[in-house]
Amino acid sequence: MELIQSFTVDHTRIVPGIFTSRVDRLGDSCVTTYDVRLKKPNREPVIDVAAMHTLEHIIATFLCNDPDWKDEVVYWGPMGCLTGFYLILKGDRKPQDLHGLLLRAFRSVDDAQEVPGATAVNCGHYLMHNLPMAKWYAKAFADYLEANARNSAIFEYPKAEQLVTDDGRRFFDS
Repeated sequence: MELIQSFTVDHTRIVPGIFTSRVDRLGDSCVTTYDVRLKKPNREPVIDVAAMHTLEHIIATFLCNDPDWKDEVVYWGPMGCLTGFYLILKGDRKPQDLHGLLLRAFRSVDDAQEVPGATAVNCGHYLMHNLPMAKWYAKAFADYLEANARNSAIFEYPKAEQLVTDDGRRFFDS
C-alpha cells in the first residue's frame, strides 16, 4: 500500500513553517494543501486542544473574510497530531506567497475579543476554547514567521530517505 504524501515527510527534521503538502489537479484547475506547522513534531509539546480549537475558529474566519483571498480558501483545520493546521486553497502557489497572509492571520488573533462561532448552534464543542492560550500560540508563531521570512527551511519540506528495492518496493525511513 502506498504511503500518503504527508507520511513521506521526515517528521524528525521538520521545523515550523509553511509547506506545500500536496497539489491535486482537477481538470484545468487544482487545489493545493499547505502544511502550516507551528511545532516541531515529536520534539516540542503539541498545541493545547482548546487553544487549537480557538485558533481554528479565529483564523478560518479571518481567511474566509480576507478580501484578497476569501475566494481561494477551501478549508482551514487542525492536524490530528496537534502540531499545526492544513490550509487548502484553489490554485497552486509557492508557500512563500502565503507568508504575508498567514502572518496577518496569526497577528489578527491578538485583536480577538471573542471566539467567532463559539455557540452551541454553531460549534460541535463550543465550550472547549481557550482564547488567552490561542493568543499566546499565535503571537509565538507570528513572531517566528516574521523572524524567519528569508529562511528557506520554513518553506521546504525535509523529505524522508527512501529505499527502493530492485522489485520496486519503497521503504520510508522517517
